[in-house]
Amino acid sequence: MQITAPMRDDGRIIIHFDYDCFYAAVFEREDPKLKSLPLAVQQKQIIVTCNYEARRRGLYKLQLVREARKRCPDVIIVLGEDLTRFRNASKDNYNFLRSYTWSNKVERLGFDEVFMDVTDVIDYNVGLLNYNDLVTSFFHLDRNDPTIGFHCDASRVFGRTFPKHLESCETAAVSITNTSCNDFEDLLLRLRLGSHLAEHLRHQLEEQKGYTSTVGISTNKLLSKLVGNVNKPKNQTTLLPPYSSPQGGAASNVTNFIDDHDIGKIPGIGFKMAHKIRNYVLGRPAAFDAGLVYGPTKENVKVRDVRTLDGMGPELLGRLLAGPGVPKDLGEKVWGLINGVDVTQVAKAKAVPQQISIEDSYIKLDEVSQAKKELGMLARSLVKRMRMDLTSPIEDDNLGRDLEEDDEDQVQTGSAVTSLRWMAHPKTLRLSTRPRLALNPDGTRSRTFNRISKSTNMPTFVFGFTQGVDVIADKMVEETLLPLFHKLHPEKSGWNLSLVNLCATNMSPTASDAKDGAGRDIGRMFKKQDDMLREWKVEDVDIAPSDEDENDQQKGINGLDAGKTVVGQEHTLALTSVGSEDLLDFTQETLQEDVAWDSDDDTQNLGESCRICGAVMPSYAMLAHERFHDLPD
Repeated sequence: MQITAPMRDDGRIIIHFDYDCFYAAVFEREDPKLKSLPLAVQQKQIIVTCNYEARRRGLYKLQLVREARKRCPDVIIVLGEDLTRFRNASKDNYNFLRSYTWSNKVERLGFDEVFMDVTDVIDYNVGLLNYNDLVTSFFHLDRNDPTIGFHCDASRVFGRTFPKHLESCETAAVSITNTSCNDFEDLLLRLRLGSHLAEHLRHQLEEQKGYTSTVGISTNKLLSKLVGNVNKPKNQTTLLPPYSSPQGGAASNVTNFIDDHDIGKIPGIGFKMAHKIRNYVLGRPAAFDAGLVYGPTKENVKVRDVRTLDGMGPELLGRLLAGPGVPKDLGEKVWGLINGVDVTQVAKAKAVPQQISIEDSYIKLDEVSQAKKELGMLARSLVKRMRMDLTSPIEDDNLGRDLEEDDEDQVQTGSAVTSLRWMAHPKTLRLSTRPRLALNPDGTRSRTFNRISKSTNMPTFVFGFTQGVDVIADKMVEETLLPLFHKLHPEKSGWNLSLVNLCATNMSPTASDAKDGAGRDIGRMFKKQDDMLREWKVEDVDIAPSDEDENDQQKGINGLDAGKTVVGQEHTLALTSVGSEDLLDFTQETLQEDVAWDSDDDTQNLGESCRICGAVMPSYAMLAHERFHDLPD
């Protein structure tokens, strides 16, 4: 039965960046001399990555350190256990690429990969092209400033292409009608512009940040990531149309491209899913490579083998991959992926990550004391990550208190004091482990990929800054993580863990003035209000009276209370307290110099004086006031 391939959406232009040997490049940027030497980054007893000079000499990823030294005795091995330098460099590069987007659709994958959706930038530039002179085109990077951009040749693709044939409708590998030819040329033009933008960004990234990259350009995340791997390193590849094959015609470039990939290399198809599909196609379990690290299988099953298998389609994949917690539409999604269809959008850049996860793998972890020690190390890394990724500085020149050594929420920066605030609070703390299976009768051990997890509320003490990271981590282990661990593994012995993971998730944005905040920061708002109104603040202060003040009080001038003052912009005025109708009187000098009265002469008359007590009041009130004096005592 022939299964129809899902429809593709060719409206987007996605650029995928993959930094070349990123972990090694971070060290090379710190010490440029390392670029010409074989360099490897070590975590535990494994080479997690190495530069191209080391690869030229036979080293490779996930190689044991002792094997690497044996093959290349002069290799320089640096420790990469502390991820801080890699995380900071990744953030810096990410923010740099983000500055070139208009839609803010920039998504980071790990430390060394970035997806950019530049559809709006490309569409804008397509509308400004002069089709009669594409060779001398100008690519605009700013909609508001036509001078910001670079010159490009929009008549051709920059860099490598797949497939390697001429870019014209006449030489396409399929028979194209007039309508599809128009679509072909439109998509090809947009991909050309995308290739020139990618080249410009690669050049700027290397020139300003010192990192080279390999780039793929296509219409979705899946294809852009895969096509970028074709020509490594320091290169770029564009997947050319046609992306769809006509009825009864030859296969499209997308199908020809993706068919040659192993099923386990398709992004979105995880290791477990690929293992099930591979076993089904082979009709037996596929053999694994030997080693401590879960590696690839010895037998490759290509996408073509899966796609052309009799009866293969979304329904069969759905039944094959079914299991607890598996989405019902998983079969349709996987079927789309092996046909080059990926409808997932490039996520918009966020101020905080969706979750923060720290994990480590172990050859043998079977004692509670060892587990407690490892939990402490993971907890310290988690707290550091939370403070790094979930806090932002607030500079304030008016923070009046002195800094203390253990007060980590405020840092002196020049004359200003920088205060840290949480941008989000993770509500959930999850502990996951992966126990090893028991030995088989023949002494071998079956591999397992299943994790078990327990979650609880994130303890609130982790959000304080007055205690150090070590103190908070130790408290987290004793009060939260060990109880979770004992729920996962109630036995004191008999278990052996190959992996432990800590995850802070379920992020809740805090109040802030930013657009992505959970509302206004009331405390911050009132503080700003106090700062703005400080010069108008009413204070009750003790003022030593002068001789003139005593004379004024004796004469009863203005009836003022010398103990109260109003602090204004330029003057300090006394407040008179004469019951519920306090008056603020002015001397004649003050009225002339400081108060602008635009009144007629008759309005300056405050009223009549009582012939008995001398009180001044409006004329209409004088009759009632005289009756008051006539009342018996």
